[in-house]
Amino acid sequence: MKTLVILSSILGERSNSKQLADHLIARIKTSNPAAVVKVRDIGAQPIPYFDGNTAGALFTPAEARSVEQQRLVELSDSLVAELMEADRVVFAVPVYNFNLPAQFKSYLDHLARAGVTFRYTPEGVPEGLVKGKQVFVLTSRGGKAEGTPSDTLTPYLRQMLGFLGMTDVNFIAAEGMAMGEVAALEGLALAKQRIDALVPSAGQDALAA
Repeated sequence: MKTLVILSSILGERSNSKQLADHLIARIKTSNPAAVVKVRDIGAQPIPYFDGNTAGALFTPAEARSVEQQRLVELSDSLVAELMEADRVVFAVPVYNFNLPAQFKSYLDHLARAGVTFRYTPEGVPEGLVKGKQVFVLTSRGGKAEGTPSDTLTPYLRQMLGFLGMTDVNFIAAEGMAMGEVAALEGLALAKQRIDALVPSAGQDALAA
């Protein structure tokens, strides 16, 4: 099983969402040392904003594209290809100012391509084409908002990922990261427990057999 991990925090090794992703990767590797895991850190290497030049490049016929337009299309193509190749996808997404980081929004904008990752049926109904993925969304936030109207990130990502065809999505949140050391440690511990329950280790697999 191939796993794609997308990190989007700007905090590098200090990131709580990355800590959750590292924990999940470790669980995967423990269960299957031969597992293939690809990590793309768009916090460290941001995806360019989806601007008019990018849209123009995608809508220009391949044979008429300039060198710069071809470069833009190749980036989008590579992001889509690695997503399509993955069986399991992990999105590590911190909450910035009540929603997702700008770099992760740019990433999603490059993925959302008519006829490639979604299409409209003759009846005008959207159909996602990124199917058959097990998805984990690992979030971290300074306060506590999970399950409340203040959580604007989860509904948006559920809708966006579903639009692209990813409906098997597990949301795991580490909350209270800015509410003191005790709250932060508790939030991370609870999130890791939820990861452990969803991604059994090799030893747990043996016990359950």
